Amino acid sequence: MAYKKSPQAFKASINAVTIGTGDSAVTLGGENVMPLYTFDAPIEHRPAVGIAVSDTGIRTDLPKLDEFYEGATTLLDRAQKAAQLKEADFLSIVLDAADPNGDNRSVEDCVAEVKAIADAVDKPLVIEGCKNVEKDTELFSKVAEALQGKNVLLLSAREENYKTVGASTVMAYQQKMGAESADDINLAKQLNVLITQLGVDPGSVVMNVGTAAAGYGFEYVVSTMDRVKSAALEQNDGMLQMPIVTPVASEAWTVKESLVSGDDIPEWGDVEERGIQMEVTTAAACLASGSNAVILMHPESVKTISAFVADLM
Repeated sequence: MAYKKSPQAFKASINAVTIGTGDSAVTLGGENVMPLYTFDAPIEHRPAVGIAVSDTGIRTDLPKLDEFYEGATTLLDRAQKAAQLKEADFLSIVLDAADPNGDNRSVEDCVAEVKAIADAVDKPLVIEGCKNVEKDTELFSKVAEALQGKNVLLLSAREENYKTVGASTVMAYQQKMGAESADDINLAKQLNVLITQLGVDPGSVVMNVGTAAAGYGFEYVVSTMDRVKSAALEQNDGMLQMPIVTPVASEAWTVKESLVSGDDIPEWGDVEERGIQMEVTTAAACLASGSNAVILMHPESVKTISAFVADLM
């Protein structure tokens, strides 16, 4: 007897959240099948790939990266170069220099630079903070105000600051916000509940449920994303139907495989190639586990993952 496949499409679906404006806008989510299951039903909005640019500069020990940004001496220059990469669907500006424990750059200076970038590029923008809750709270509020009408994504709000971030980014200036938790479905759902109880439209929220570089406790990431997608689609849980955005670069390029020089451990080979492989492997695993968008740092990684997604769609 011939095998007859039964498609597994669900009545529930992931929320569709759009960032950016005009022809360059990108919509995340919207699917009603498990991650990349195009054989069960069409996926209208393919997973998106973003490229991250930090205000602290680039690593000078990576020749391919250095060549890509040749002549770019400022954050605006680097953002414009990154925006020209056709495989990148959106641009993520990482405001690391705002960290009070680092350069402690002023909110005013950061906002001015982000505003200049928003005026110079036409790709959707994601703004990542410095991971200091107090500084990010003020930073996101001011960026949201300065970028009115740009429909940017502020990534991410946490339990400590979701009230201020939600009120000042989505409710006041109609931007999009991320809800950040740490590899735990219960924490992710709890934060989404709190944000929506504040009055924020679920259609303006994405989730950053946490990640890790491949091989570094990544099984927790897989388990969390799998449970989130299962609850969202199989159980029609509205508090877990927000699309997932995963900042891969911040994890993949901070582990020893991506940092240790080939001179120190020759048998490991070239550090840049190792870093790219770590970033690509982690990003592909995140997409297969349920992420609707990944944020990468190296242009070669962006090209590879973009081709990977295109082949599967």
